Amino acid sequence: MKKKTYFLASLVLLLAGSCSPKMQPKTVMHSNTTEEIKDNKFVIYQLMVRLFGNKNSTNKFNGTRDENGTGKFNDITDKALDELKKLGISHVWYTGVIEHATMTDYTAEGIKMDDPDIVKGIAGSPYAIKDYYDVDPDLAVSVKDRIKEFQSLVNRTHQHGLKVLIDFIPNHVARTYNSDAKPEGVDDFGDDDSKYNSTNDFYYIGGRAFVLPLGINAGGDNFKHPMKDGKFDEFPAKATGNDVFSENPSIDDWYETVKLNYGIDYKHNQTHFDPIPPVWTKMRDILVYWAKKDVDGFRCDVAEMVPVEFWSWVIPQVKKVKPGIIFIAEAYNPQQYSKYLNIGKFDFLYDKVGLYDGLKRLIKNELHADVKDITHVWSEESLDFSSKMVRFLENHDEERIASNGFAQNPWYAKPAMVVSATLASGPVMIYFGQEVGEPGHGAEGFGGDDSRTSIFDYWGVPEHQKWMNNGAFDGGQLSNNQKELRKFYQSLFHAVSTNEALRKGEFLELSNQRDFTNKNYAYLRYTGNQQIVVVANFDREKVLNTIISLPAEFLKRVKGNSVEFKNLLTGEVFTIKNISKGIPVKVLPTDAWILNF
Repeated sequence: MKKKTYFLASLVLLLAGSCSPKMQPKTVMHSNTTEEIKDNKFVIYQLMVRLFGNKNSTNKFNGTRDENGTGKFNDITDKALDELKKLGISHVWYTGVIEHATMTDYTAEGIKMDDPDIVKGIAGSPYAIKDYYDVDPDLAVSVKDRIKEFQSLVNRTHQHGLKVLIDFIPNHVARTYNSDAKPEGVDDFGDDDSKYNSTNDFYYIGGRAFVLPLGINAGGDNFKHPMKDGKFDEFPAKATGNDVFSENPSIDDWYETVKLNYGIDYKHNQTHFDPIPPVWTKMRDILVYWAKKDVDGFRCDVAEMVPVEFWSWVIPQVKKVKPGIIFIAEAYNPQQYSKYLNIGKFDFLYDKVGLYDGLKRLIKNELHADVKDITHVWSEESLDFSSKMVRFLENHDEERIASNGFAQNPWYAKPAMVVSATLASGPVMIYFGQEVGEPGHGAEGFGGDDSRTSIFDYWGVPEHQKWMNNGAFDGGQLSNNQKELRKFYQSLFHAVSTNEALRKGEFLELSNQRDFTNKNYAYLRYTGNQQIVVVANFDREKVLNTIISLPAEFLKRVKGNSVEFKNLLTGEVFTIKNISKGIPVKVLPTDAWILNF
């Protein structure tokens, strides 16, 4: 979660590209003596529920719910789920499920109104949680039945053989946090706080009142509400979610949220984990509540901003309640990756500061873009846990590939997407609309014109809506080019889902190939039963016309000289008479081959 601030105040983000080693002088084998190769090849489809099923195409700047519309749980129909299954998806990450602060008035439904001066966007940020025990009323056809409608979606998803992931936001809550759905006997955050006690749920700025950031114009000039007065009464002020221990956060801070206290005294650099801090037990109970709703996993927002000791304590307890439930950490500090896996007991971590950043440079054709960044990721950064890294090119925080700020042309990302999906045995993820080239153009409201699809505003997602086709979910309004793009994603996901070598095979980099430049990359994925060669050409202009040489130690595994190859992305089949002389390839600009033999 970034919410207008794209760097975490508490982390130093290490860019892999600044410390990439030279290309290996020889073929390098990634042996499972370093990491036990595991079959973790999930295919995750992230969708923002508020946006996914919205058929309204008005798209008025700072439009209200009634003007711009909103998707519902019920819009994710059997047909929609069937099409996701056909795409090759195994897990659906439903984003924005838990109730968050909003400018929309639900007081008639018994839900307390939020002060619009501390809400980002008319719809509000899905990461400013208002009630951990409830779902967002925007997403229900019948607000009073909103939990039932969510449970129906979970059941429907499972009936299609898909797993359900939701967000867990542990680091902060909305300034207007107020649970009206909590179980009997549960205290709200802050209910038992006393003046500046180390066991408080919140951090307080002694003797000072909260000051709204300068320049705030909640909802724009056209949004009228009695509570929109440029004031918000909070005394004493609470620390802001992104570690701002001041009564006066800036407009670029997470000013709409309050930091939770997990037992860390930042002022004196001390920890108080014994006895267990109250926030720990409250968060455990919340996770158990959703586990009992039959969700299959949690994507944990800014997990590194919460002490690893908490995760080490809580994850095993939740897994006792529901064995097999998974925890994915949004993580940005490569130096902490092993800590959050081994001590924190996370199942998976984001691979943002690493593979994503390196691939983005290649896609954008930046001056210093180099496939050495890929070598760095597998050989140093995630050598011991490559099957634990979630790879992606889009999510709700990142720029759309087809946007003006990124690649503009979604096909430029084809080789990068192939590498993301096949480099290792960990999960791969896409964001809804990516498969049809949604560009995220224009300013929606608070989201601004930032090459992203806004998570703060009510909006229709135009290219995705063409695939949705008024609820038919048949791609009826897509162009031929978009249909081909979606077909590529489908072929790729089916390849990684059904081929043993890509799911759990070992890795062998094919470096120092003839005619290769810093924009060409190749590797083997193999098991005892299957061998696959992946060749990626990131060059926007030059065809990669060469012969891929296989190392002598690998050729010993191949029976006979004549070998039949099949390109898993196109279905094309060809035979090579003498494999010892190499594999002739002709990979077009910004293209990739996945050759099974």
